[in-house]
Amino acid sequence: MHIADVLAQPGPHFSFEFFPPKSEQASTALFDSITELTVLRPSYVSVTYGAGGSTRQLTQDLVLRLQRETQLTIVSHLTCVGSSRAELHDILTKYADSGIENIMALRGDPPKGSAGFTPHPEGFRNAGELVAYIKKHFPSMGVGVAGFPEGHPDTPNRLKEMDHLKAKVDQGADYICTQLFFDNRDYYDFLERCEIAGIRVPVIAGIMPVSTRKGLAKMAELALGARIPAKLLRAVSRAENDEFVEKVGVHWATQQVMELLDHKAAGIHFYTLNRSKQTVKIYESLGVQSSDALRKAPTPL
Repeated sequence: MHIADVLAQPGPHFSFEFFPPKSEQASTALFDSITELTVLRPSYVSVTYGAGGSTRQLTQDLVLRLQRETQLTIVSHLTCVGSSRAELHDILTKYADSGIENIMALRGDPPKGSAGFTPHPEGFRNAGELVAYIKKHFPSMGVGVAGFPEGHPDTPNRLKEMDHLKAKVDQGADYICTQLFFDNRDYYDFLERCEIAGIRVPVIAGIMPVSTRKGLAKMAELALGARIPAKLLRAVSRAENDEFVEKVGVHWATQQVMELLDHKAAGIHFYTLNRSKQTVKIYESLGVQSSDALRKAPTPL
């Protein structure tokens, strides 16, 4: 289903993100997770690219397998890094021929160890150009773009950052999905910035539960790393081991989701890290078994 039609239905909407497995064992584990999460009835699922386009073929393989073997609405990530226009055109053609209707259009992260983003000589300079190309040559495709509640690391001027985002929407983006964040106030501020900029498409909130101390540190170190609130750091520091860190992460994410739902967020996008356990526990903590129940929940008094 086209993402615009998905998001036009009564919300809120819930979605899950996966990354392509690199081994047969990982592939089996991933499909076990997908099976467990499918019963939660997500609005859609997305599949990522690795930095520098390193998992391009693996991403295509997973996207096409999900399209063949499940009834899920699929959104495939597509990045500008390391690909010519002709190569991206071939991927889009393959997707269109296979019934894939939706793309997450991204500039993409440069390969590990690179100083920064360098456009392919025959490619696109940014996600806005990629969005425009998709909408021109594959007009039936739905397109999402990324948003940065805490600010884009390559654009410290937040006024210019919103200009760039508005340009992507003006090129035809159907929705925005944010990078992960741990403080909902950043999301609410981002929504206000979008409103001021004249951006009127749905803005999906990206949520990633903390699962380990190492994982939390990695989130802070990544180029698009998240700001970790002191209250969350304190809670993690009290945890005896990673088993309890995971419980802290589930509790924190559940509180985030509950508040976002109360504030009528357009949707919640779970960065699953290819695991189902934490997402399932969040649903259980919310007192529901599927996204349908969340969508039917009455507005709080």
